Amino acid sequence: MTRTTALTENREFKRAYARGKTRAGKYLAVYCFRNRRNAGVNRYGLTVSKKVGNAVQRNRAKRLLRESLRLLEPRMKTGYDLVLVARTRILGARCQQVQSAMEEIFTEFGLIEGPRHD
Repeated sequence: MTRTTALTENREFKRAYARGKTRAGKYLAVYCFRNRRNAGVNRYGLTVSKKVGNAVQRNRAKRLLRESLRLLEPRMKTGYDLVLVARTRILGARCQQVQSAMEEIFTEFGLIEGPRHD
């Protein structure tokens, strides 16, 4: 059973930006909004601005974000809409660094449950 789906509509992103809580790290910023309608599922959206780089670099940034999210997903609480915004520094980062930054932000939000698996 999947516990994660994608945010697809602009209004869903706007709701997370306007009413969600924000935390920023070295490689990404996260907007977190409690979604009571989808209590058993986390929905996420990725945003990578053209300021980050060309298409190849932006796609790499999205892959890093997706993989980090995939690795943390089994330990996450459900019922949230998350918008992950890549920052320019992500271009020089390795997956482990992005995952650690994401885990730190999710912990601040109280989204992580269970012990860390290294």
